[in-house]
Amino acid sequence: MTKEDRDRAQARLDKTTRAAQDARTGKADRDASSKAVLDNMAKLKALRLAREAAAPPAPVKAKKAAAKPNKPGERRPAPALGDWLASQQSGGRRT
Repeated sequence: MTKEDRDRAQARLDKTTRAAQDARTGKADRDASSKAVLDNMAKLKALRLAREAAAPPAPVKAKKAAAKPNKPGERRPAPALGDWLASQQSGGRRT
């Protein structure tokens, strides 16, 4: 084995050792950041539950179903997807 071969083998070993070390530290960083996110989520959930327990939300009022004529510039709600597809097929379009 020549000196050049030994140097090449040593460089390869150093590279794999460095990669393994980076993987360990990278995993530790990822684990720490994910733990921080989970801790923050748990803290926020506890705060939200405490706030909701202290003051329950006001009841939601139901909307009236009265039909009003559309004013110019007012947008009507889009039809349901099934209705739209049926109108497209009855109009001769392939969908």
